[in-house]
Amino acid sequence: MDTAVTVLAGIAIFVGIVGIVLPILPGAILSLAAILVWAIVVKSATGWVVFAIAAVLIGASQVVKYVVPERRLREAGVPRRSMVVGVLLGIVGFFVIPVVGMFVGFPIGVYVSELQRQRTHKAAWTSTKHALRETGVSMLIELAGTSLAAAVWLIAVLFLV
Repeated sequence: MDTAVTVLAGIAIFVGIVGIVLPILPGAILSLAAILVWAIVVKSATGWVVFAIAAVLIGASQVVKYVVPERRLREAGVPRRSMVVGVLLGIVGFFVIPVVGMFVGFPIGVYVSELQRQRTHKAAWTSTKHALRETGVSMLIELAGTSLAAAVWLIAVLFLV
């Protein structure tokens, strides 16, 4: 049973990482949950140490993925309101246009909000580019934290358990 759970945990971790890049699933949480289930089944100190390290790595990435882009957007002059409008239209887009709607709705929402605020296409587009760039940075931070957690799990599976 341990082997089956290990294989299923590996698949779930992989799906979680894909879920970060294609935000359809809560990828980091899925990966952490898979490592937790694996640690419960393995019933060893190594399993719990791996889970603790993964929780710290993923938890830290969840905090940093909001702090760093937020600070950089504030420095660029993009208000939080425009990001909220972008997220809301991204959610609407997700349901209106399956799979790619979020990627269409978010920039449109930021652009429309910024156009209303700044009144010029050039300024609104500049703010939208900043928002898109920082969204990418946020995804990379989450991807890095989850990938490191996955690497710790994989090392434990291959060499320690």
